[in-house]
Amino acid sequence: MPMSQPRPCGLANRFVQCAAPAVIGAGFAMFALGANAQLAPNQTLGFGNDRIVTFTYQQNFDCVDEPLLDLDFNGRKAQSDPHEMQTPICQVITEPGHDPAGGDIRHTAHLYVLVPMFGHDTNAADAMPCPDGGRPGELCGPDLGKALIAFFGFVPEAWKTRPSVSTQCPDASNGTPGTCTMHASSVDLSVLLGALGKTADPPTQPIFVPTPNHSHVVDNSRVNAGAIWWEVRPVLVMDPADWPAADGSSGITSSTAMDAAEEAGRAVEVGSNFFLFFSSQLAAHAMHH
Repeated sequence: MPMSQPRPCGLANRFVQCAAPAVIGAGFAMFALGANAQLAPNQTLGFGNDRIVTFTYQQNFDCVDEPLLDLDFNGRKAQSDPHEMQTPICQVITEPGHDPAGGDIRHTAHLYVLVPMFGHDTNAADAMPCPDGGRPGELCGPDLGKALIAFFGFVPEAWKTRPSVSTQCPDASNGTPGTCTMHASSVDLSVLLGALGKTADPPTQPIFVPTPNHSHVVDNSRVNAGAIWWEVRPVLVMDPADWPAADGSSGITSSTAMDAAEEAGRAVEVGSNFFLFFSSQLAAHAMHH
């Protein structure tokens, strides 16, 4: 499968403050609770071909670092920097040449992670805390909220403790913000923020934040797939009208709908060095709209 191209240039022009999305209907909320109750601890829901799919994770995530990369921006290539090997750096936009199995990334399956980058909340205290305290220097809680407001003018739904839209992560078993089964609990936004003109470009250090609230989409041809490595490709969704309903009845629930939103400038897709290992199966309660 050919790799879709990341588009970091011009991202700043696509971040617009949107009106608050409508409150999710009671029926959608009940559906989400019912669907999540059926999931095993190592499962999440996703969308594909306008249907609901179930992902079953067989091992932990991997954020690939390669010998010639410098993910911590200290001027030392990874091959000569033992410190860089001591903590996973899951970096948005940065892509390695290979997936964790050593395969050419151009042939690696794509997991599109929808991130709700719209909102209107200007209360810094509404930003999510770090799961289990986070890592040293990670932006969390009010400090995260203040940074997001400085960057975007508001706290996106992606990093609110209680988002006003339904998402498939955080972890359905406990609802802890910034968590999802077998996922990394923090991501580095430094390259993304640099591309947006919000921070230094090139970056001088990682900017770690909790993993955002998000939902998942797979290519239409991969709704039923065995356990394989998938490249996480964040899709920044700017229009609340594109956000998928919990029951999959509206919004971006297929790669076709996602591509249309990107073409219209309402969403931006980028790459990452973040990979997940899971199988995908059309859910028993899947519907088609």
